This record gives sequence, structure tokens and C-alpha cells, in this order.
Amino acid sequence: MRAIGPLLLLCASLAGMAMAEAPKTSPRPQQRPAPTVSAEVVPAAILRPRHRPDGLAAALQPAPEAANTLQTATFSAMPRPHARPKGLAAPDDQVVEEQPQASQKPDKKQSRKGSVCGDPDIRGQEIAPVTSKTKGCGIAEPVRVTAINGIPFSQPATFDCETARALKRWMREGMAPAFGNREVVQLHIFGSYMCRSRNNIRGAKISEHGRGKAVDIAGFVFSDGKEWTVARDYNKQIRRAQKAACGIFGTTLGPGSDGYHEDHLHFDTAARRGSAYCR
Repeated sequence: MRAIGPLLLLCASLAGMAMAEAPKTSPRPQQRPAPTVSAEVVPAAILRPRHRPDGLAAALQPAPEAANTLQTATFSAMPRPHARPKGLAAPDDQVVEEQPQASQKPDKKQSRKGSVCGDPDIRGQEIAPVTSKTKGCGIAEPVRVTAINGIPFSQPATFDCETARALKRWMREGMAPAFGNREVVQLHIFGSYMCRSRNNIRGAKISEHGRGKAVDIAGFVFSDGKEWTVARDYNKQIRRAQKAACGIFGTTLGPGSDGYHEDHLHFDTAARRGSAYCR
């Protein structure tokens, strides 16, 4: 214990001396001089690309034929659009309304083109009035008919519209039903207008042919290529067709009637008192 006391006193005295000698402010450190670096500016070397071998440059170029072939193939695969009709294009902000489809019904005026007697089913042409020096012959308003109900004639027939309308009615209501499934594709015309006497007998009255009111039919051609003639094939179907004409026409004559109509059917629109004359 006695040894420790002197040591404590010594430490206390040393501490007091240190505190007495300490400065009030600490000195600021002096700035160290910056080291001087000597640097030499050397221009940077420009790196030039190495020369490409000639063979490599040629190899990288596409072959002209191959390029052309590829270009042609590309364009061939892309079809060129058709030119747009004029007036079809419209501005983006314009609303185009859908137009109603045109009616499939043919125009009335168009359907009558090439027709006569005011009936589109009677095809032909109007011709100038037929006159003659022979009294009783002639047609005031004749027509030259080439087809009726879509069935062409073997030759044009000249008569008046009354006879044309009667022939149309008979072809539809009498001839067609009489032949059943056989479709007539041509009517063999034997005679129409001709200024002559009845049956070519001298001194007889003028025939209805001379007035444009008669037509003679010699035969029928069918869709299968076959043809029936009155002279050779006066069968029950032709007889039925002839019978159906009675009443539609004022006069109907055929084989066995008077000996003058053995090779054709005679129909006319002569005005008769009472019933029609049918033989």
C-alpha cells in the first residue's frame, strides 16, 4: 500500500503539467505541395482498317443472275391488282350506301325489241302495206314473222296480226299438248301470203292467202332431230294438233278434206257466220 501512494502522486503531477502546457487552439495542418507531373502529349495513332483480300470482296457481292432471279420471283408471286373502275374510290370519311340490285325482270321495252303485233312472243318485223292489181288481194298492215313462242319458222311467213295471234295461241294450246313430251324446235312453213284464187282454180274467189289471213304448215322438227311431215307422217298426234286448231281458226283443212291439202295443214282466220269450218 505504501508503494502505491507515491505512484499516484507522480501521475497526478504529470497530468497537471500536461494541462498547463497545452495550447488553446490546435495548429492547422499545412497544405502539402502537389507533386508536379510532367506529361508529354502524343497524338493518338489513327487505326486504318486492313486491306480486304480481293477474293473475299468478290465473294461477298451477290451474283447478278441470282439477284435478278430472286427479284423476278418476288414480283411474280405478288399479283398486280386490277385497275379500279372510275368513280369506285371514295374518300375515307364518305359512307357508301349499298345500292339495291337491279331487277332480274327484263326491261319491257327491251323485251319487245324485234317483236311485232305488240306481243314479245311474236318475232319478226313490220313491212310496208301489200298492194295488188288483183281485186281482193293485199294486206293493209302486214308483218313478216320468223318465230313464235321461241320456235323458229323454216321460212318467214307474211300475214296480218290477227293470223299471227291465232297461230301463237294454237302453237301453245293445241300443238304443244298434242305432241306431249316431244318438243317442237322448228315449224315447217309451207305457205303464207300469195295473191291467188282458192286452190288455184281459175274463176274461184280469192284465197285467204291473198288477204294475208292464212298459213300452211307442212311439218314439225323436234328436239331429238326427228321430223314429222304431214305428207309422210299424218299420225294421231298431228291429227290431234289439227283438231285443236278448229275454233282458234275459222277454217282448218288437211289430208282427206278436199284433195288439195294432202301434204299440209291449212289454217285461216276468215270471218264465218256460225261455227268454224273444219275438215
